[in-house]
Amino acid sequence: MIRFENVGLRYGMGPEILRDLTFDIPKRSFQFLTGPSGAGKTTLLRLLFMSLQPTRGLINVFNRDIATIPRDELPLLRRRIGIVFQDFRLLDHLTTFENVALPLRVRGKEESSYRRDVLELLNWVGLGDRINVLPAVLSGGEKQRVAIARAIIDQPQLLLADEPTGNVDPPMALRLLRLFMELNRLGTAVVIATHDLSLMEQVDARRMILSEGRLDIYD
Repeated sequence: MIRFENVGLRYGMGPEILRDLTFDIPKRSFQFLTGPSGAGKTTLLRLLFMSLQPTRGLINVFNRDIATIPRDELPLLRRRIGIVFQDFRLLDHLTTFENVALPLRVRGKEESSYRRDVLELLNWVGLGDRINVLPAVLSGGEKQRVAIARAIIDQPQLLLADEPTGNVDPPMALRLLRLFMELNRLGTAVVIATHDLSLMEQVDARRMILSEGRLDIYD
């Protein structure tokens, strides 16, 4: 699904933040991305999402070299990827329900075709009683769960999640992890960036450890 070959990234004339990254994200795979703060995990997720271009090396996404993809085609490719940002990126003028349903609306689907699925997912993440409220009145943990629901509602081919359990209590973290595992069972490749060792111990999954700009992988 995704292949990195000798990828490096630097900003301007500064030192390389990421160096010589060579790895694959196979279809239907599940992996944790971990490492110390400042190691570049969020930057790596942005490369995977094609919102950054590498300074050198090859990134192949869905059998396309991202260096040769026309800019107007990138949004269509990104629709195949669900992403959970640390800053959530909810639309302030949309309700919880509308934020989660947005990827489906963008595809031109009628609300009658997805309303039940959205409500079921919001109940699963504990937001069944918050469907009609705006982001301004949600807590950090609630916003995070809305962002997760929005990322997975359309069953993407790839899910990228940046610290998706950072603002929730341990029982909800495990509930969300089970949701990611079920999504993976249905065919989505999952990459979760996290510092939570107890979370990683719940799943027999590949660990990608980023440190000092380099990546070590343990299957």
